[in-house]
Amino acid sequence: MPHPTSRIRNFCIIAHIDHGKSTLADRFIQRAKIIDDRNFQNQLLDNMDIERERGITIKSQAVCLPYTAADGQQYILNLVDTPGHADFSYEVSRAIASCEGALLVIDATQGVQAQTLSNLYMAMDHNLEIIPVINKIDMPGADIERIKHQIDHDLGLDSDIAIPVSAKIGLGMDELLEAIVAHIPSPKGSDTAPLQSIIFDSHYDAFRGVVVHVRNFEGTLKEGDTIRLFNTGGTYVVEEVGYFRIALERTRILGPGEVGYIIAGIKNISDIRVGDTVTLDSNPCLKGLEGFKDVKPVVFSSLYPVDSNQYEELAKALEKLKLNDAALIYEKDSSAALGFGFKCGFLGLLHLEVVQERLEREFDLNIILTSPSVQYRITPKKGDVFTIETPAGFPDPTTIEMAEEPYIHATVITPTEYLGNIMTLCTQKRGVQTNMTYLDQTRVEMRYEMPLAEVLFDFYDKMKSISKGYASFDYDLAGFQATDLVKLDILINGEGVDALSMLVFKGNAYDRARSVCDKLKDEIPRQQFKIAIQGSIGNTVIARETVQAFRKDVLAKCYGGDISRKRKLLDKQKEGKKRMKMVGSVELPQSAFLSVLKTSDDD
Repeated sequence: MPHPTSRIRNFCIIAHIDHGKSTLADRFIQRAKIIDDRNFQNQLLDNMDIERERGITIKSQAVCLPYTAADGQQYILNLVDTPGHADFSYEVSRAIASCEGALLVIDATQGVQAQTLSNLYMAMDHNLEIIPVINKIDMPGADIERIKHQIDHDLGLDSDIAIPVSAKIGLGMDELLEAIVAHIPSPKGSDTAPLQSIIFDSHYDAFRGVVVHVRNFEGTLKEGDTIRLFNTGGTYVVEEVGYFRIALERTRILGPGEVGYIIAGIKNISDIRVGDTVTLDSNPCLKGLEGFKDVKPVVFSSLYPVDSNQYEELAKALEKLKLNDAALIYEKDSSAALGFGFKCGFLGLLHLEVVQERLEREFDLNIILTSPSVQYRITPKKGDVFTIETPAGFPDPTTIEMAEEPYIHATVITPTEYLGNIMTLCTQKRGVQTNMTYLDQTRVEMRYEMPLAEVLFDFYDKMKSISKGYASFDYDLAGFQATDLVKLDILINGEGVDALSMLVFKGNAYDRARSVCDKLKDEIPRQQFKIAIQGSIGNTVIARETVQAFRKDVLAKCYGGDISRKRKLLDKQKEGKKRMKMVGSVELPQSAFLSVLKTSDDD
């Protein structure tokens, strides 16, 4: 039987990266005793090896926790654990849309940071009841009073209801669970209304097909019902419904306000869109729940197998990966230098790294990625506007009326002592400051408009390096702006290497070309002839390095005699080198591609 809505609490945990969301979720699961201590492990909801190693959450997870309150009443607490990284903010927004309340976790040693603010605004947009949680109070550097002041001053929340906890050692858990029951409102909803459920996530099961994660707002969902997806129009017969209790627990029915899963024989995860509304085919709701949108990739890169014989294996691996990651898009691609591969779209650089690591670990593939690029919008002098993601699609510059690149609204929060260095970095990356606010005597919030392409490479690493890890960064997309875009070609002995071509802002082209030529000079082995490495824009060479030829000492046997004999021998050698250059070809070693593609920016 479904639980009465008055005994249900739906909440999520939101925070900046590394403030302790997954650890807090672990303590809740242990307290609810839905898994015995023998099978328990840290970061229990993070079920990928990469998540555990990096200490990050990539996929949002849900779990249904039974709880007996101090007054003896039985409650069901539905927890949705969310990712903290900006790349996965859409998953966070859908998780927030599934809840009535949120625990806003703040690190007692680091305080309010960029994503703390952005996640707070997202929760406020959905009118969630927010409980501030001050975590890591057992740490030597914890300053609870300073954090309470930030909660009042920076966030505009009531610090009196903030709960100090240590998720690591389980301190303050009872007070936090009681606060959830007391402060987070119970869900509304009628079991007689037409079915209305939001899809906040899904995962792929090799035996059952797609398992859809839903939050039910109105109506009742039972096994055997024919459901319809409101925005995509697909219809399916429900085979199984139930709760998340780490493992799936079958209940045969989901009532209003409940969080659970649906299995309906869906074979492909791309048929399911996060944010879509599930309703009954026989008695559909009149309108879908708000917030549905297609997730669009913002970073593009091509994948090639190091061994061209592994192309078919790569194709199968991407197909399987797509089953678990609906945000990954890919299509066939080819390169004269690297052979056949796939052009892929990602939500951001972290998403790209995760996909690369999963391909290498789970499918034992050795792959090369081309330089990450963004999507540019080209307005030609004649014809319609079109978009390009790779240098191969860049048209003749004389036919272009205007080129535009995506911009972001960036938020940086930094201690004041690093302010000058951070401002210099943002300016170097073509950032334009739009706002600067002193949050208190020691911290500043800065807002910038800057090109997404500038953030792709080493911006985050450099910012963490110059601020000793204290500055935090968050961004959201802000549309397109005009740019001076050029295609940088890399030539080896006059022959273009298409895999090393890149689209760059004209002002950065010289530095980028110099950097690539320097790296290639160190990687290309010497031949019997000189090798010219050039960076060019169109027919104009803007950077050059030369790999010197091996030379035999032809004058060794020529002792004595006048200069003409020596000159004759040197000229003969020179002619031979010329002929050799005409017939000799330069094979780029794998390491040369990797050195350029791994960090295509200045070191």
